[in-house]
Amino acid sequence: MTGASQWSCILWDMDGTIIDASEGILQRLKVTFDQLGKPAPTRDDLIDWIGPPMLESFQNNADLTPQEARTAVDFYRSLHNLNDMSAGTRVYDGVVDLLGEVAAAGVPQAIASSKPESQVVPLAHAFDISGDFVAMVGATDDGLQRATKADVVREALKRLEDAGADISRPVLIGDRHHDVEGGAAAGVPVIHVTWGFSHPHEGDGSIATATTATELRNLLLTV
Repeated sequence: MTGASQWSCILWDMDGTIIDASEGILQRLKVTFDQLGKPAPTRDDLIDWIGPPMLESFQNNADLTPQEARTAVDFYRSLHNLNDMSAGTRVYDGVVDLLGEVAAAGVPQAIASSKPESQVVPLAHAFDISGDFVAMVGATDDGLQRATKADVVREALKRLEDAGADISRPVLIGDRHHDVEGGAAAGVPVIHVTWGFSHPHEGDGSIATATTATELRNLLLTV
């Protein structure tokens, strides 16, 4: 590990942690539910959609069978504008600066997101943050081979290690209980951030909570 941090490497969730994609997600869900002939989620319902794998969310929140959910996810993803991945998306205040500061301090970073990797990488490029990461990992497009948060975290650690990073003392930053549970399953402690989409007590089991990027910085860097 570097002298700049108690952590040898830092993993980041994406939705609700680095970016707020709620506007775009809500728009695509409305179109998808119209296609399904079901009432569309409201903005207040987004807390149940942002964070978990989308295949899981369509089954739990729309009462779809696994096959119906797969069809819905495929349609939902077809609505992404690949020419403008940042549409309906913004970066949370202070996060870009913090990512750059951590990278400049020599602490290896990786994205570990339940979003498909085919979306994670273009989004990171769109917001000009890709250079801060040694690895950018998301779920597989089929939602099967790398479907859980723990799967994603393990793959992020593998890619970091393959790139020569020290993974002996990792930490994951996330906003949902899926991050806490997935980190625990992969043996990685989690710092919970509250600026994303989460119910009360979703940070239970995390080692610390940050309400601002400044508070998070103080938990990540020692200089």
